[in-house]
Amino acid sequence: MCGIAGFIARPGHGVPKGLAERLSAALAHRGPDGVGARERDGVLLVHRRLAIIDLAGGAQPIVAPDQTAIVANAEIYDYIEQRHALAGIGFATDSDNEVPLQLYRRDGVGFAESLRGMYALAIHDPGRNVVVLARDAFGIKPLYTAETAAGFAFASEPGALIAAGLVPAREAAGARDELLGLRFTIGEETALAGIRRVAPGETIVVSAGAVVERRRRAALLDTGLLESDEVSCLRRLDAALVESVALHCRADVPFGLFLSGGVDSTSVLAAMVKGGLRPAAAFTVTFDDTAARDEADAAKSVARRFGVRHLAVPFGERDFWALLPRVVEAMDDPAADYAAVPTFKLAEAAARELKVVLTGEGGDELFAGYGRYRGALRPWWLGGRTPRRRALLDGLGLLRSSPATWRDGLDGARALAGRPGRTALQTEQALDIAAWLPNDLLLKIDRCLMAHGLEGRTPFLDPVVAELAFRLPDSLKVRGRVGKWLLRRWLAEALPESRPFAAKRGFTVPAGAWIARHGARLGPLVAAEPGVAAVCRPDRVMALFGAATDRRRGAAAWTLLFYALWHRRHVQGRRAEGDAFDALAGAG
Repeated sequence: MCGIAGFIARPGHGVPKGLAERLSAALAHRGPDGVGARERDGVLLVHRRLAIIDLAGGAQPIVAPDQTAIVANAEIYDYIEQRHALAGIGFATDSDNEVPLQLYRRDGVGFAESLRGMYALAIHDPGRNVVVLARDAFGIKPLYTAETAAGFAFASEPGALIAAGLVPAREAAGARDELLGLRFTIGEETALAGIRRVAPGETIVVSAGAVVERRRRAALLDTGLLESDEVSCLRRLDAALVESVALHCRADVPFGLFLSGGVDSTSVLAAMVKGGLRPAAAFTVTFDDTAARDEADAAKSVARRFGVRHLAVPFGERDFWALLPRVVEAMDDPAADYAAVPTFKLAEAAARELKVVLTGEGGDELFAGYGRYRGALRPWWLGGRTPRRRALLDGLGLLRSSPATWRDGLDGARALAGRPGRTALQTEQALDIAAWLPNDLLLKIDRCLMAHGLEGRTPFLDPVVAELAFRLPDSLKVRGRVGKWLLRRWLAEALPESRPFAAKRGFTVPAGAWIARHGARLGPLVAAEPGVAAVCRPDRVMALFGAATDRRRGAAAWTLLFYALWHRRHVQGRRAEGDAFDALAGAG
């Protein structure tokens, strides 16, 4: 896993002097183990390496005999099988990242259809005078682009494009309104004007500094529902999950596990053990505040059951304030998810020992674990309702004016998710997988882990597991008030003592209570920040922070606090010193 960047010059222009060094420096945290760059025919490729597979020979760019070259932020989990299928091709390395290069040489632009893994990559084909960019179908790995007068640029993080001087730091008002309404942004436009996301599953062909072709690989296939026989579906789930976890454990370095004690991460551990594998260590966040909910005791018990070394990582209010500016620094593409702060500390602890951890992301979306999915199954007269109907800040008297476009991206994503033949539950799942998963949960995991040079792997977000899960009948996902039915049934057989049907305690950070405790100090600081002052009434912001113990007001206060720090760092360009209070009060 790594960081990549590059530049494709337009006719009459060249690669800016010193650009490779500036891009590389901005992405150094993503790849502390090596640096590589290649410039040819007005095309620059830059790579920062986190060495996981083929430690000695996997440096990038990897260049084929015909001079086609690749830089990749990727793990191709079935690379061994793919190499066998490419028999007769002379591989130059043992790296999994050479597989997409050779697939491209064989299949052309459609090469990504054959990939099973997470990836954001760039291939320079000098014979065709094109650069091909591709991102995995779930958007596990990020990739951003910017078009300038001199050429087309790309990077693993938007902050690298700004730090390298390719685009100025300017806020996009529409994405800002979306962020304040949803706590994340949707689609290709980011909150930083002029910087776009490569969409999940998208392949882009760039020639002479301009996009000449786009194609898209779907994350979810509409191939009809499976038969509802629970026994046969359990067998299929067992085979798919154990295989996926085994593939995700392939590495030339030890791997660990983020173990929350919930169904998803416990299922990953159980599948590891069924496949004859064990992590070097399991890491769990524990909360100092008694009001915070966690499942640390359950995680410790499960780890002991399998003889896995368990490390509890304590997290409290002091950590929250101390780490928040560093989290905001990492979240250049903003998502106001308070779970990012303990995730950041968990990653920091894991990175002291390991380079790779597996996580349970995607389990709730694929197997229908959220309460809002149960609501999607009920008609409106029985309490069913559409999630995210109201903007987060609506009705609180905060905004100078109510933005009319904050949910345009969400409505567009919902229209695409509601394809003919899908159930109401499948539509809600598809919406989350297209909008929320890549732009909040996976973005959070990528930034919080890669800030410490740690790779996160998500075995639920495997094409085989995802196809099986999405095609399950609604009755094998939700029964009564219980979601993730089939996954819980599988875990009940694999590890009965994990009590998978017990009430979920969840993972809750008491951010609202912590903010309210310092509301009198925070309110004026947040209200005075230029980004907040431009859209909110300062007196109402100050009042809000004093009432943050209320759940809805606490969520609004947290979002404005995050946004104030984000705007200060990534739009105003002011680096933080000290904790969140120092960052807001500082003049730097």
